[in-house]
Amino acid sequence: MTELTWAQVCARRLARHGLAAPLPGTPADVAATVAGTHAQVLSAAELSIGLRLDGVTRSGVRDALWVERSLVKTYGPRGTVHLLATRDLPMWTAALAAVPWQNPMPEATRMDEEQTEAVLAAIEHAVADAELTIDELSGAVVAVCGSWAGDPVMEAFQGKWPRWRQVMHLAGMRGALCFGPNRGRKVTYTSPRRWLPDLEPAADAVPDVLARYLYAFGPSTPARFANWLSAPLAWARNVFQTAALAEVEVDGEVAWVSKGDTEVPDEPPRGLVLLPYFDTYAYAVGNDRARLNPGIAARRAAGNFQVLLVDGVVGGLWHQRRSGKRVAITVEPFGTLSRGRLRELDEQVARVGTILEATPSLTIGEVTVGGHA
Repeated sequence: MTELTWAQVCARRLARHGLAAPLPGTPADVAATVAGTHAQVLSAAELSIGLRLDGVTRSGVRDALWVERSLVKTYGPRGTVHLLATRDLPMWTAALAAVPWQNPMPEATRMDEEQTEAVLAAIEHAVADAELTIDELSGAVVAVCGSWAGDPVMEAFQGKWPRWRQVMHLAGMRGALCFGPNRGRKVTYTSPRRWLPDLEPAADAVPDVLARYLYAFGPSTPARFANWLSAPLAWARNVFQTAALAEVEVDGEVAWVSKGDTEVPDEPPRGLVLLPYFDTYAYAVGNDRARLNPGIAARRAAGNFQVLLVDGVVGGLWHQRRSGKRVAITVEPFGTLSRGRLRELDEQVARVGTILEATPSLTIGEVTVGGHA
């Protein structure tokens, strides 16, 4: 069995995520390589992709999404909002549809299978040739399905959402819906088939998604894969058992990689990176929670924070405050930075400013805001 150290795993993941050196290709290539980019906060997704390429700013990512359509904003792994490579949608829709799903809503709120399929069909029809706000989409679904679909029974941030929204993410995961460009400040929804008319789920796509996951985040385990995909553990174990994998040992723990993919860089993990909210490296590697967040990071970085990555592990927090064409960046290292590290930090702040198309300033001090602020 191949034996690896955690440092070697960090070096491997940093290289494959384009965080040790930029990746070749386009924003869509990045999304494909890292198995999707979390995009609940779209500006964070723009920075995530920009950090992994050379010379690409947020405008380049936006062009890939709204002009070229080589990226699509939709519901991906875990039913959360992601940027995916449009060319990969056949794989994603097939694999996500194959994940067993149980409606977690309370019984009084939960829709049955017949209602679920009716709502999914109504959503697909409503957005087939339109870009609808959530209110417009809700009206269309209720008009087709009946008043029960509009019952305000789901707990939401402010008030209650209509019943049908409990399966909205499923429509995205199955390729019936994706995000359209904003209409002013309002989000819109449309169909990916408007620019991918031949979209059909690929055959037997789960092994392909597992291979993408293990390339970016391996070595890993069925439990971590299940967590990343929000899948039942028994199902994930079966996927591992039937795939072409190889066992490795990471500091005494047995994990898996794709067969023949045990390569690690010769050099130890090096570099300082400012990762935005929900960055896929920190989120998925976060299943190795204790290793990723050593020392004080275990307490201070718990939650949705922007983190300072030092040699592949969390070594601080950071926060940005934008004002017009300027962005004020505060960085709180969890230890003393050497002169060399301070130069790296200056370079990283300048790079973040370039990607965000803003003039940056740096303050080293305590980050006092809460997570996701």
